[in-house]
This record gives sequence, structure tokens and C-alpha cells, in this order.
Amino acid sequence: MKILHSKIIGDSNKHVIILHGFLGMGDNWKTHAKKISLEGFTVHLLDLRNHGRSFWDDDFDFDSMAEDIKDYVKSKNISKADFIGHSMGGNLAFYISNKVPDIINKIVIVDIAPKKYKNVHEDILLGLKSIDFNLIRSRKEVDEKLSLYISDERVRQFLLKSVYWESESKLGFRFNLDVLYEFSKNGISNEFKSSIGFNGPSLFLHGELSNYVNKKDYELINYHYTNASIIEVPDSGHWLHADNPNFFLEKTINFLNS
Repeated sequence: MKILHSKIIGDSNKHVIILHGFLGMGDNWKTHAKKISLEGFTVHLLDLRNHGRSFWDDDFDFDSMAEDIKDYVKSKNISKADFIGHSMGGNLAFYISNKVPDIINKIVIVDIAPKKYKNVHEDILLGLKSIDFNLIRSRKEVDEKLSLYISDERVRQFLLKSVYWESESKLGFRFNLDVLYEFSKNGISNEFKSSIGFNGPSLFLHGELSNYVNKKDYELINYHYTNASIIEVPDSGHWLHADNPNFFLEKTINFLNS
């Protein structure tokens, strides 16, 4: 059995598992995890398969990722946990809440709705595919190449966190780009059927400036998640936890403690 890589912060019998987004890794959430742990939680920063320091596998879909989560909680002797999922991680939380709801206490969904999304990462992936690590020798060169495809410096800095020295003379990506590229062709979301949903406590946070979730989606969210609270996070986009961290942490911690 392959177990996902994780960084665990805190020492409590109340567990919070954070599911990162597409092309991310658990370490992106380290600052937030430390603050949540101070509220009496053990926070698990997971690297999903084909991301970060976790194993690579040609199988990459929500079913295989959900199995990874089941194996992880079993390996840590966790009976129930609260889940925080951002973007693709939120879609994974949707999937888990329907397939294995017995391991979920509460869920926090960050800037994603239970609907089908088209591939919104095409330019990013084209930029990543343009990188030839046989020719590039520094992160600066990677950034310069990516800038031809991605104008947003913050997005590039996010991607550069997954660039590392795989040997003394060669850089590489921590994520499995070929597999993720194929996965992205169908979007990064599930097909939602009327039976999919969760009756437990749910908090949906979405960015005021994000185009991933809008107020028209509220009815859809409440249909699938009958015990949901929905909050628009002011002055924030898709990475609302980075854009407005104090607001995000206040609402999340209050919900987890309620």
C-alpha cells in the first residue's frame, strides 16, 4: 500500500486534513496549518498523488485519490476528520463526502462549486510543457520561460515552488506533468449527479473576485449540501486564503470550533 506524503502539525485528537489544488502541494498551506493547529487541532498537509513528495502513478482520477485518502486515514488511525479542500482538492472533498462520508466530520470547500468545469489551466500547462530541463539550468530561466505564457507573477511563483534539483545538475518538477496534463483535458472536476451530496456541516468560501463560484451557484450548493453555510470572501480571488488570510482563518476556525 502506498501512503501519501504528509507534514503533520499539532498533537491533538481532533484532526484536520487539507487537500491542495491542482499543481500544488501541502506545503502551500503551512502558514495556515500552524495557525489552525494553535486552536487545538492536528493538521495534516497532504501531497496528493502525482504532486509534491508523494508517489507518481499513471492512474489519476478522483476515485484513485479518494482511495489514497482512505488508506492515509487508516494508516494514521484516524476515525473521523475535518477536511479543507481548495479547487481540485475541494472537488476531491466532494467525492469523498459522497463515497466515504463516514470519515468526514465537517468540510470546508474553498472556491469551487459542485459543477463541471472546463479546462481553466490551458495556458499554464502549455507554459509548463515548454520547459526543457535539459536546457534550463536555473529557476530564473524557468520563470523567464513561463512568463511567455503566464503573465501573473504570483501564479509563476506558485509553480516555481514545485521546481527542485532532482540531481546535482538537473532541475525538475515535483508534480507529474505528463499525467496531470492528460487529466486536465477533461477539466479538474467531477460530473455531479443528483445523488451526490453531504448532509454534514459544510462551509463554502468563495472569492469575491473569483470566476470559479458566483451567487448563481448558491442554489446548486444548497441542493447537494443541505447543511451548508456560504460566505463570500471580500477582496479575494481564487486563492482567497492567500488574498485575505485573516478573514479566511477567522471563518474557518470559527466553523471548525462550532
